[in-house]
Amino acid sequence: MLQPRRRSIGLLPLLFLLAVVLLSTTASAATAVLGIDLGTEYIKVGHIKHGSGKDVVLTKDSRRKEASTLAFKPSKSGHGDFPERLYGADAVALSARFPGDVYPNLKTLLGIKFGSDAQSTYSKNYPGLRLEAMDRDGSGLSTVGIRSETLGEKEQPFSIEELLAMELKNVLANAKAAVPKGMTAKDAVITYPAFYTADEKRAVELAAELAGVRVLGLLTDGAAVAVDYGSSRAFPGLGESVGKHETHVIYDMGAGSTTATVVKFSEKEVKDIGKFNKTVQEILVIGTAWDRTLGGDAFNQVIVEDMISKLVGSKGMQALDVQTSQIRHHAKTMAKIWKEAERMRHMLSANTETSASFEGLYHEDVTFKYKITRADFEKLTTEFADRTRSPLIQALEAAHLSVEDVESVILHGGATRTPFVQKQLEAAVGTADKVRTNVNADESACLGASMKAAMISPAFKITKELRVYDSPGYAVGIKWTDGKERSQRIFTTSSKIGSEKVLPFKNQEDFTLQFYQSRDGAEVPITQVDMLNLTASVAQLKDKGCGAANISTKFTALLSNFDGLPQILNGSVSCEVEPAKEGSLVDGVKGLFGFGSGSKKDGDQEPLKPKESDSTSSTTSTESSTIELDESSTSSLFSDESASPSRSTASTTSASSSSKTSGKSSAKTPAPTGPYTVTIPIAVTAKNLGLGALPNEASMRSIKARLKAFDGSDRARLDRAEALNNLEAYTYRARDHLQDDDFLEHTTEEAQTILAEKLSAASDWLYEDGLNANTAEYKAKLDGLKNLTEPVLFRIKEGKDRPQAMDRLRGVLKKMDETIAKIIRDVVEGIKRQQQEDFDHESLLRVLETSTIDWFASSSSTEEASTSTSTPDDLDGDPYSSASTATSSTAAAAATDEVDMPYSKDLEDLKRIRNETQAWYQEHLKMQKDLKPTDEPTFLSKDVWVYAQQVSDEVRKIETRIEKAEKRRKAKEAAKKKEPSSSKSRKASKNGSSTSSTSATGKKATDTSSKTTTSSSNGASESTSSSRKDEL
Repeated sequence: MLQPRRRSIGLLPLLFLLAVVLLSTTASAATAVLGIDLGTEYIKVGHIKHGSGKDVVLTKDSRRKEASTLAFKPSKSGHGDFPERLYGADAVALSARFPGDVYPNLKTLLGIKFGSDAQSTYSKNYPGLRLEAMDRDGSGLSTVGIRSETLGEKEQPFSIEELLAMELKNVLANAKAAVPKGMTAKDAVITYPAFYTADEKRAVELAAELAGVRVLGLLTDGAAVAVDYGSSRAFPGLGESVGKHETHVIYDMGAGSTTATVVKFSEKEVKDIGKFNKTVQEILVIGTAWDRTLGGDAFNQVIVEDMISKLVGSKGMQALDVQTSQIRHHAKTMAKIWKEAERMRHMLSANTETSASFEGLYHEDVTFKYKITRADFEKLTTEFADRTRSPLIQALEAAHLSVEDVESVILHGGATRTPFVQKQLEAAVGTADKVRTNVNADESACLGASMKAAMISPAFKITKELRVYDSPGYAVGIKWTDGKERSQRIFTTSSKIGSEKVLPFKNQEDFTLQFYQSRDGAEVPITQVDMLNLTASVAQLKDKGCGAANISTKFTALLSNFDGLPQILNGSVSCEVEPAKEGSLVDGVKGLFGFGSGSKKDGDQEPLKPKESDSTSSTTSTESSTIELDESSTSSLFSDESASPSRSTASTTSASSSSKTSGKSSAKTPAPTGPYTVTIPIAVTAKNLGLGALPNEASMRSIKARLKAFDGSDRARLDRAEALNNLEAYTYRARDHLQDDDFLEHTTEEAQTILAEKLSAASDWLYEDGLNANTAEYKAKLDGLKNLTEPVLFRIKEGKDRPQAMDRLRGVLKKMDETIAKIIRDVVEGIKRQQQEDFDHESLLRVLETSTIDWFASSSSTEEASTSTSTPDDLDGDPYSSASTATSSTAAAAATDEVDMPYSKDLEDLKRIRNETQAWYQEHLKMQKDLKPTDEPTFLSKDVWVYAQQVSDEVRKIETRIEKAEKRRKAKEAAKKKEPSSSKSRKASKNGSSTSSTSATGKKATDTSSKTTTSSSNGASESTSSSRKDEL
C-alpha cells in the first residue's frame, strides 16, 4: 500500500494564511467568501473570513460534508402548503420510505438532454423517481425535470436547477451559521468538472442565481486542487532560472466521474508599482482528460448487480418466482440495495470483507444476507482497469509530456481510496513513489475554491500572488456567413481562460455569428451574436469618402474569466481617411466617438494588447487603437448581473473609460495633418443557445415564486414546531414551580389550585386535540399558563433583587456625603495654610472669594450626622436640615461678606436630589413593609437602581469639576515657583536704603492686612470686599 509523501514546506503555509488574515481590508470584517465543491455524492464548502484562515463549513449536525441529496417529506398533519424539505443525511435516511421524493446525485442531470444516456442510467438506478421532459424556453429542446410523488399533478415538474438551488440555499444557511453575527457569506467560487459543457456550466449558474449565491467565478476541480496545493507550499529555485518549473497531475475520481489535470507550477519576477519587482506564482493547466461515467457509482453498480443476482437466486425469492426485472423496478428494494452497496464499497477500502443483512426485502417474508470480500470486489471491477488508467495517460498526451516529466500524481476524490484504483495508477506511472496522497482527498477542492474567491473578492488582499490559468475543456470556434458559410476555430483545449483574439471580417452589413464547442467530433452552437449597427456605420463611413475596399470590420473574442465560455468583448468598423477628403463632418464623427489620428502622439495611452496569441489563429490586429463597446451596446451571456458580476463590472469599466477617452480626444486633439483612422464601435446582442438557454420570463417568475413559497412553508413549519416545544417544556417547568417553597410562599392556595388544573388540561390537550393544532393555538395556551406563573416569579425575583439595589443606593448617598465633606475640609485647610504663613490679604481674599457659604454650613451638619445612627432599612439623616443650616450660614455669610461662591449651584443640586431621593425611599419603603409576599410589590428594584444611578452621576460630575480645578491650581503653583529671583537681588544691592524703606512699608502693610482680615473673620467689621482692597 502506498504511503503518503509530503513536501517539506516549513513556515510558508503559516505565513501565507497569516497574510490572508492580517491583510484583509476593512470590508472583510463584514464579509466571508466561500468555495463550493459541487460533487456528485457530497457537497463540500470551504470558507475564508476575517480573522481566520481557510476552513470547512460544518453542516447542522457538525459534519464536514453534506450528502448531495434532497427529500420532500409528506406532512401527516397537513401543516404547510408544501412538504417538508430535508437535506443531506436526513434526506438519505428517507430513501427507502419515500423513494419517489428523495433526489440524490442531481449533478449528473444538470444541462443534459432528456432521453440521453445519462438520463436513462439515472432512471435505471432510481426507479422510484418520475423523470419528465421540460421545454423551458419554447425552443423544442427538452431538459430533465422531476415530478414530486407527494405533490403529484397539482404542481409542475421541478427542474434540476430548481432542486439544486434548494440544496445551495441550505449551503448558505450552514455558511451563515459558521461566520460571526452580522457577517455575510454569499460570495462564492463554484467548482465543476473539466468536461462540463456550456449547457452544464450555465445550469450551475442558474441554480446559484435562484439560490441567492453571488458567484465570483467557476473553477475546474483540478485547478481548485492545484490552488490549494500551491498556496500552502514553496517551490524553491523555480524563479532562479528561466523556464524552470514543476509539473504535477491532479487525478480526481469522485462518485460520478474521473478527471486528470496536468498542472505546471512556476514562479517569475514581474514589474510591480514604481521601480519595484515582485515574485508571482503561476498555476497553469496544460492538459486535461476525463471519463464521465467512471467513479464510485460505477463501482457501486457492480455490487448492486451482484447483490440482485444473488437475491433472485435465493430460496425465498425463487419460491415467490420473482424475476430480476421486477426487483429493478421495485423502488423501495432498489433504494435499500443502493444504500447498502455504497456503504459496503467504503468498508472494503479499509477491510478485506464486509456483509449486509436485509429483512423484508421486496417481500415481508424475505430475509436476505449478502457477503463480499475485497478479492471478489476487485474481480468484479476488472473491466474498469483500463478505464482507470486512461484519463492519466490521455492528459499527459494532451500536455505533450511523458510520465517521467511529472513530479507526482496527486490523488483527490473519495473513490481514489479504493485499493485497486491506487494499484492501477502505480502500474501506469511505473512506481508507487509518484502516486501521492499529500492533499485532503475530500476537502482540497473546496479549500482551493475558497482561496480563489479570496483572490477575486475586493474584501481580501493576499501577499503571495497566485495567477491561475485554467483551460476551457473544449475547443471553441465561430460560424458566420459572408456570401458563403464560414467556420474558423479560434481557441483550442490548451488555450488559457482569459485569452483574447482579434477577428477580422469582410462583412459590411449586419450579420450573425455563432460560437460553437467541439464535442465528440460535433460542432455544437452555444452562443449567437447579432450585429446591430454595422450596416449603418459602414454607410456613414462611405458617405465620408471611404471606399468599400478600405473599410475594416473587426471583433475581439474573449474566453471569459468568469466561466471560460466565449463572448464578444468589443467590435468596430474603421477606415483610413485623408484630411482633405474628410472635412468637418468626419471631425464630428471623431469627436462623437472619441477617436483621433491613426498616428500615435506623445501622451496617448497604449491600447490594451491581447493576453494570448494562439497559434491556431491566422489573423492579427493591425489597428492603431482598440475601442471597447460601451455598456449599452455590449450584451453579456447572462441577463442577471448577480449571476456574472465579473463580466458586468468589466463592461461598465469599459464604458466609463471609453467616455473619458472621447472627452479628451475631442477637447485636446489637434487637427490632423496626415492620413488617420476613423473608428466606429459596433453594438451587439448575444443570447445563449442549446439547453443552456435561460428559461423564459414566465418560467423564471414561476420558479422563483415556488421557491419563495417553499421557504415560507418551511418557516411556518419551524415556527409551529418551536411553539409546540415551548408549550410542552413550560408545562414541565410549571409543575416544578408547584413543588418549590419560594413559589408557594408567594402565591395563594387558590392560585395554586387554578394553576394545577390548567397544567393538567394543557397536558391532556397536547396529546389529543393539540396534535393537529396550529401555531397560534400553541401560543395562546402558553400565554394562559404564563399569566398564572409570571407574576409569582416576578415577586420572587423582586424579593431577591431589592436588598441589593437598596445597598447600592445607600452606598452612593454615603459617597455624596463624603464628597461634600471632603470639599469643605479642603477649603478650610487652605485657609489655615494661608494664616500660618506670612499674612497676605490678597491671597486670603482670593480664597474667600472662591469659597461657598454652603460648604461651611454643610461641615457642621455632616459632623452632627456622623454621630447619629439609623436602621438598616433607612437612609442616613439629612445633613441639610434647615435648623443646622441657618445658624452656620449666618456666621459664614458674615465672615465672607456674602460673596458669590463657585460650586454653590452644584451643591444645591446635590442637596435637592438627596432630599427627593430620601423622601421617595421612605415613602415606598413604608408601603412595601405593609404588603404580604403574595401582594404585588410597590417598591421595585429597577426604580431603586434608577435613583442610585442619578445620585452617582451627580457626585461624579462635581468630582470631575474639582479635579480639573485642582490640576489648574497645582500648575499655577509650579509655574510660580519657577520664577527667577536674580533680578530682585541685583536691584536690592544697588538701592540699599530704598530697600530698607520698602521693607518697612511692606511690614506695615502686612500688619494692617492681618488686622483687617482677623477683624473680618470675627464678624467685627461690616465693610465690603472692595473697601478692604482700598484700605490695603
